[in-house]
Amino acid sequence: MTNVSSSDLANALRFLTIDAVEKAKSGHPGMPMGMAEIAVALWRRHLKHNPDNPQWHDRDRFVLSNGHGSMLLYSLLHLTGYDVSLDDLKNFRQLHAKTPGHPEVGITPGAETTTGPLGQGLANAVGMALAEKMLARQFNRPEHEIVNHHTYVFLGDGCLMEGISHEACSLAGTWKLGKLIALYDDNGISIDGDVAGWFTDDTPKRFEAYRWHVIRDIDGHDVDAVDQAIRQAQQEKDRPSLICCKTVIGKGAPHKEGTADTHGAPLGKEEIEATRKALNWQHAPFDIPSAIQSTWDARVSGNKWEAEWNRRFETYRAAFPDLAHEFERRMKHELPENFEIDAEDFIAAQNNKGETISTRKASQQAIEAYAYRLPEFLGGSADLTGSVFTDWSKSQSINEQGEGNFIHYGVREFAMFAIANGVALHGGYLPFAGTFLTFSDYARNALRMAALMKQRVIAVFTHDSIGLGEDGPTHQSIEHVSSLRMIPNMQVWRPCDTVETAAAWRMAIERRNGPSSLVFTRQNLSFMKRNTQAMHNILRGGYVLADFSDASEKRVTIIATGSEVALAMAARDALAEEKIAARVVSMPCCEIFDQQDEAYKQGVLPRDVPRLAIEAGVTHYWHRYVGAGDNASGAVIGIDTFGESAPANELFRYFGFTVEKVVEKVKMLLLK
Repeated sequence: MTNVSSSDLANALRFLTIDAVEKAKSGHPGMPMGMAEIAVALWRRHLKHNPDNPQWHDRDRFVLSNGHGSMLLYSLLHLTGYDVSLDDLKNFRQLHAKTPGHPEVGITPGAETTTGPLGQGLANAVGMALAEKMLARQFNRPEHEIVNHHTYVFLGDGCLMEGISHEACSLAGTWKLGKLIALYDDNGISIDGDVAGWFTDDTPKRFEAYRWHVIRDIDGHDVDAVDQAIRQAQQEKDRPSLICCKTVIGKGAPHKEGTADTHGAPLGKEEIEATRKALNWQHAPFDIPSAIQSTWDARVSGNKWEAEWNRRFETYRAAFPDLAHEFERRMKHELPENFEIDAEDFIAAQNNKGETISTRKASQQAIEAYAYRLPEFLGGSADLTGSVFTDWSKSQSINEQGEGNFIHYGVREFAMFAIANGVALHGGYLPFAGTFLTFSDYARNALRMAALMKQRVIAVFTHDSIGLGEDGPTHQSIEHVSSLRMIPNMQVWRPCDTVETAAAWRMAIERRNGPSSLVFTRQNLSFMKRNTQAMHNILRGGYVLADFSDASEKRVTIIATGSEVALAMAARDALAEEKIAARVVSMPCCEIFDQQDEAYKQGVLPRDVPRLAIEAGVTHYWHRYVGAGDNASGAVIGIDTFGESAPANELFRYFGFTVEKVVEKVKMLLLK
């Protein structure tokens, strides 16, 4: 075989990137060109993976946090043998391609997470490394090591400027994630140019303050130097490692390297030709010599790694059959046998108890019940455990050894959910975490990414409205529930009592294709009596809680969620005295209700009956159910201003959440 140098391997990455970006007429060639040698060192000499099975459990995880440089990842995947063809590279950034503008998990074989919003990939990697450490602690036995892999992450200046990098990396040091190795592309350039004008941090000192192992001043264009730095990092067992690699963005482009011109635009035909000459690359676009292609190919070594692991796992299975079964179940995201039956029994028990408590307390009771059946539960909160009630009797704070099942994230809402995303992506755990609903704003982009990636992450949000009371408008959620509902693929539950809370938790746990936001009250809510059919229909997102009481010609459908369901029920009684028949529809999850067939939806919300929606939040969302503009057939009682500081009961009266207001609104509606 022709001798293939590290420069040849790196230039293959450079020119696949250059050619794909040029063909697409968009993209980011600078980072892949600058990190090519770093990629050679990691992927050729260290990364444990199997292109023939991208989901092999004990593979190393690789995260491209600076996801705008996606062509680096796609080139690596293609060259090492994943199901990413040359045609896929030529289809870069095109509709329905395997090679979208930024890496997307589930779209590109081998992409471990969806990156692009800078800093979040790094936080995901922290979650992956945490999951590896915890699984190793739980399942490994002396002479039977089935969980033993690293998490590697590429990141750039932009990732480190984002505040989430501080939140996540601080925790990584606290947790002693020794198998997390980050390679920092220190090229000093961002979109606006030389970062010296806005990024003067002493990054090595910063990470040393986080209790990371820092390796400084590595020449990122020297494959051997990067290789040795990675080896040094692998020897560090109790600290995550940051390898600071000095690089030149757009390395090899004679007129543009080292400038922002290479960051986010094609090089152009003239510069591409000059780069080919400068790097002595005498091959046509997308033409990779067979010797280089075969040297990159990792399928043989990958299959050997996995085969050896499979042999070890079978030995493990023989020695510890129950542990082996549990490990496989959890890594496949399967629920324990009979979980559905147990959940139904718990929901029925809640219906029989008929408690009047806050839904945040009802949530804690649900966690307690389900945790007994779900050892994969990994709870947590952002310094609000005593308020959001995400702990349970068997919860144990994780320690430096990776033991436990509850994470104290501290005041780090954004990192909390981005780390939870990484835990879910790794597999083996079902993460949930809580904070006040108003702080969902801090976490929103991580929640959005969970929805985009279709990850089973559960967000627990309490203190859900003006019911928070005296803390005032800074903490009272007005727009937040509707805002969460607007995230595609996010299921938002706002239950009205213990029964709906138990059902919400069940549905969130059983969901396989996306996150759920569970929204709970601080204040106590009355238990609602239901018949058997209503109990069943909770799982359909919206259902008839109390039907029309007579055949009166004056009818109205009242739709409510959470704390306002009790108000709707009280108003129903008052309306009956006015000879107006009201149906109360509880709508704990609009997204699931919207997925029902038309016959069911029309059965719950008949078109010929005026509708009134009630929710202690912004009104805009509810016009989709009651009508808007000239098509309005109903009305909404809500809040389109910020709240006030006062006791909760006084606030509900002040903002018009009273029986009298509902009756008045219904009468006006029926006069239309």
